[in-house]
Amino acid sequence: MVFPKYIYLMAHDHISYWQNCLQIIKRTVSPQSFKTWFEPIRPIRFKENALTIQVPNKFFYEWLEEHYVTVLKTAIKSEIGDKGRLEYQILVDNHRQIGNNPAKEQGAPGTFSAESIKNPFVIPGIKKLQIDPQLNPSYKFENFIEGDCNKLARSAGIAITNNPGGTAFNPLFVYGDVGLGKTHLGHAIGNSVIEKFPDKTVLYVTTERFTNQVVQSIKNNAVNDFMNFYQMVDVLIVDDIQFLAKRTKTQEIFFNIFNILHQSGKQIIMTSDRPPKDLQEIEERLVSRFKWGLSADLKSPEFETRMAILESKMSNEGVDLPNEVTEFICFNIQNNIRELEGVMISMIAQASLNDRDIDLNLAKEVIKQFVSQINKEITVENIAKLVAEHFEVPLEKVQGKSRMRNYVIARQLSMYFAKNFTSTSLKLIGKNFGDRDHSTVLYSVKAVQDMMDTDMLFKDTVVELEKKLQMTLNT
Repeated sequence: MVFPKYIYLMAHDHISYWQNCLQIIKRTVSPQSFKTWFEPIRPIRFKENALTIQVPNKFFYEWLEEHYVTVLKTAIKSEIGDKGRLEYQILVDNHRQIGNNPAKEQGAPGTFSAESIKNPFVIPGIKKLQIDPQLNPSYKFENFIEGDCNKLARSAGIAITNNPGGTAFNPLFVYGDVGLGKTHLGHAIGNSVIEKFPDKTVLYVTTERFTNQVVQSIKNNAVNDFMNFYQMVDVLIVDDIQFLAKRTKTQEIFFNIFNILHQSGKQIIMTSDRPPKDLQEIEERLVSRFKWGLSADLKSPEFETRMAILESKMSNEGVDLPNEVTEFICFNIQNNIRELEGVMISMIAQASLNDRDIDLNLAKEVIKQFVSQINKEITVENIAKLVAEHFEVPLEKVQGKSRMRNYVIARQLSMYFAKNFTSTSLKLIGKNFGDRDHSTVLYSVKAVQDMMDTDMLFKDTVVELEKKLQMTLNT
């Protein structure tokens, strides 16, 4: 006996319809595509010629619509008939709904269902995702000292905290060598966003940890849950993104998460030890996305910035460093802020445990633990002392604003030697001598040179002092 087609349809439920569709699709797409894009789909219901399927997220839906709409339409038409249609239900939390858009024509996939399905990562009754942001509360903008070396990255970070996901700096890609403050900046952005927008979900994660999470999600057959979790983050901070190299599956999953977040207006911040163009063994499609926003580098801090950083850190510890000690440390530790911190911690420990003063001698002992050779450089402070002793005038007069001739000559000579014997900038030299500007330093240098050309006794004095400075350098 032949049954009418409508009786045959009634005998099927949503699961069997979808299983039959999968058999058709499986013959059309590659095994890898089938595993990635069709196995995660779950059938929900069949009602009024509409088969509703659940997809993990909006990106998943958009990918199906862009790449497999014809395949899906063929399967639905073959299994249900010309009036059959497909509706999508996107997995979101209890309090959010993607939308409910009617299909433009019969048989066209692409309708969102009105209902949402409970997300396993959301605690019932709580409207936002409750997670530990994994941020270090001590890393803030207040103790991230600004200098020419980091001004662009810091300014972009502050702009992001005022409008997460709404600036042109999305993603923000911060790169630079080890110890220059990339992690500090990432945490500072996260902490500031939480302070200004308590309803935002912020998450900091290292690339190593993210990779381990991917491995566990694959092991537990929970990749969809993993991706769905990350799509609910409002500000994602990923440290050391260069470690995605060679991790093909992790790159694929991060690519999908990146797209979901970016399309949803969420903020992405990444750090790396190199710029996007120099990343090796990372898919080009990912690298190209890293370049979408702003790439900002952190350079080695200049002398003045190192001074400000060290003074700030020591002030926070309640320690007042002599100026000559600060200068000596910052001249010898040039490239790494972490080493500055290490020197600071070591000096405080040595002074505390051995009941010693924090002075230049202690600084020299500690510095030897961090550099193979102490740079042969004298400080501005020592120059001023040497000149003051030679002319038998008080040091505070040389460093002050007095206009008495003997003090002025000693001050000009000190500035002359500071420019020639140190790497200190003109601005900082002037600050050491009565808070004068760089033009005064240049004037003093020229004045000394002119006096040497016209006064042989004065020239002999300069030569004598130069010899003493050279002896100081060689001790």
